[in-house]
Amino acid sequence: MAISLATLQRHQANLPPRILLYGGAGVGKTTLASCAPAAVFLPTEDGIGKLDVIAFPQAKSYADVLGAMDALLNETHAFESFVIDSLDWLEPLIWAEVCIRQKVNSMEDLNYGKGYAFAIDLWREYIGRLNRLRTEKGMLVIQIAHAVVRRFDSPEHEPYDRYDIKLHQKAAALLVEHSDCVLFCNYRVSTTKTDVGFNKKVTRAVGDCTRLIFTSERPAFLAKNRYNLPGELPMEWPTLEAYLAGTIPTNTVSA
Repeated sequence: MAISLATLQRHQANLPPRILLYGGAGVGKTTLASCAPAAVFLPTEDGIGKLDVIAFPQAKSYADVLGAMDALLNETHAFESFVIDSLDWLEPLIWAEVCIRQKVNSMEDLNYGKGYAFAIDLWREYIGRLNRLRTEKGMLVIQIAHAVVRRFDSPEHEPYDRYDIKLHQKAAALLVEHSDCVLFCNYRVSTTKTDVGFNKKVTRAVGDCTRLIFTSERPAFLAKNRYNLPGELPMEWPTLEAYLAGTIPTNTVSA
């Protein structure tokens, strides 16, 4: 088909963000997401606890995940935010679906890493549903994941450890690419060195209970955003929401 200027369309700049929240256990990721407007949760683990939220039954299969998303797409509702908690518990459901479709007992039965390539196809199918929830239903999308420390092979420096998303690396890369914001949640931490004698010093981590959202990549962790957010924010939904909406000018706050 020939392409002409008649095919041009105006880009929708007012679509809600696609957010990936990750961090250590118990830092408050689920609590933060529960403050999103008119949120509905799809749990893949028992992580909601005592939070007062509206949620689907815990997904036990990949089909359950797609079924919940299809219900939101096909039925009338007033939900404004979709939260999946968590991605790293969704991943085994995707692997189990790969095994069902390929008629094998485990991912390792598929030689040369083919199982993980098949899994990427299912991740893309899942992302397609997320995109439809955003574009067709106008829903804000929040995906929650845990953090893991991995070695990072930098092309410019010696390898070093940093926080990463607790997923197979190809899946993590796909979800990072898809997300408008990848936000790392952690406590404020600093280190101090103590002289213990005999020309030896011990480094200890010190900090308080201040929880922060980190929005831009640093050597210690992966993060990104497409909203020109400050480098770090208090871990509070109203503050994050205000910056995402542009009601707080980013040039008024130093990161």
